[in-house]
Amino acid sequence: MSALTNAPLGDGGLRIDAHHHLWKFDPVRDTWITDEMAAIQRDFLPEDFKLVLQENGFDGSVVVQTDQSESENELLLNYANAHDFIKGIVGWTDLQDNNVEDRLGDYAHSKKIKGFRHVLQGEADRGLMLRSAFMNGISTLAKFGFTYDILIFSDQLHYIPEFVAGFPSQKFVIDHIAKPDIKNKKIDQWQKEIKEIAKHQNVSCKISGMVTEADWKNWTQQDFVPYLDVIVEAFGTKRIMYGSDWPVCLVAASYESVHGIVQQYFSSFSENEQGLFFGGNAIQFYNL
Repeated sequence: MSALTNAPLGDGGLRIDAHHHLWKFDPVRDTWITDEMAAIQRDFLPEDFKLVLQENGFDGSVVVQTDQSESENELLLNYANAHDFIKGIVGWTDLQDNNVEDRLGDYAHSKKIKGFRHVLQGEADRGLMLRSAFMNGISTLAKFGFTYDILIFSDQLHYIPEFVAGFPSQKFVIDHIAKPDIKNKKIDQWQKEIKEIAKHQNVSCKISGMVTEADWKNWTQQDFVPYLDVIVEAFGTKRIMYGSDWPVCLVAASYESVHGIVQQYFSSFSENEQGLFFGGNAIQFYNL
């Protein structure tokens, strides 16, 4: 399946991993890293990831928040300023705060901060993104050129068309293809809702985080193909981007395996399409 495009890369062909994390592990703060995820209950620092990127032929990355604190923004900024391979940061700020526009104005001075994210998947209010205070925060992002990463579970997908329709000039990207239940091969409802969201041209999608939604110990390449087909058909080749979700992916697969899944899938696509997926689209979306 391939929708050919003629858009030039315009970026020198840089390969970008558009979604990974870095952290100094704190068992009190990082309670989301459960004991079954023991493989990632440790520090993952820029020096570690730089080697991984080089080994897999990537030139740069976008690091994404995990902790909902502005102190993590400062940590990631320090990492990015010290390591040029980190081309962009997706941080966190309280979008429901009355002073959110002032905070965003402060962050606009940091060239490496490209956008923001809230861990909507963890909220008891599954429709939090439609609260007026949250929507007000989103309405201020475009003024500063910031993007927004939508992190949800698939049960929240039905809220997203209304959410994104309210901000047609705001750039959104769905993280981790909205985490369908790949392990149990559930696809029908997810597919229907993904197609509705993709009708909004201001929404892109990260093909990332799939292995952690599959059977961690017994997944196969074929498990992902139906989901990849849906995403590519819905979003086309200009609104998708590669993300490893390293080091979270390590609970189910090595970086090489995660990369290999999409490398094999896209191997029949044109060189230009592969260039867009593995870098060009991320560079344009995040203004790297």
